[in-house]
Amino acid sequence: VQLQASGGGLVQAGGSLRLSCAASGLTFSNYVMAWFRQAPGKEREFVSVINRGGLTNYADSMKGRFTISRDNPKNTVFLQMNSLKSEDTAVYYCAAGRRQLARSRSNYDYWGQGTLVTVSS
Repeated sequence: VQLQASGGGLVQAGGSLRLSCAASGLTFSNYVMAWFRQAPGKEREFVSVINRGGLTNYADSMKGRFTISRDNPKNTVFLQMNSLKSEDTAVYYCAAGRRQLARSRSNYDYWGQGTLVTVSS
């Protein structure tokens, strides 16, 4: 199984980025997909999750700014990030698991390598 995250970069505060995570080696449509992030010196935290049917959940600080979506035929999950803030600076990881709309890292079986998002103020 491989999860390949991409789309990170440097953006000014208030700007937008769209992250992608391409999955291979698994039946993508059977998996719940999530994004987590880890800022320097901090623990990895939940960002958003989407289940097989398209139901979504977000961490409170991301609601209204971030949108998760998936394209099952293309085995890809996306994270559209708008109104970015300096505190959104982190490495963003995608993950695949089986538990419905889970927010805990322990519920995810597979992880991508991460993509760095840097928001300048």
